[in-house]
Amino acid sequence: MLADCGYDTNALIGRLHAAGIEPVIPCYVHRSLQRAYDRVRYRERNRIERLFCRLKQFRRVATRYDKLAARFASFVALTAAVLWLR
Repeated sequence: MLADCGYDTNALIGRLHAAGIEPVIPCYVHRSLQRAYDRVRYRERNRIERLFCRLKQFRRVATRYDKLAARFASFVALTAAVLWLR
């Protein structure tokens, strides 16, 4: 699970480990015991966030005019394709 340091809690980390999920969450700077995380995989989170910010520049995606989930998902896919071709 990729998340930012706002999700750095012992309870959440413990639940993720119990479920067999590897957390990729950096520690807060003020923690006395710093936990290791995969920095390369954490950088991928930034690319995903930038994609969502660019998708939300399209008014139809940001306001979700479509009532049906399938229609909304198809427009998001179309928008992502347009952004990829730019």
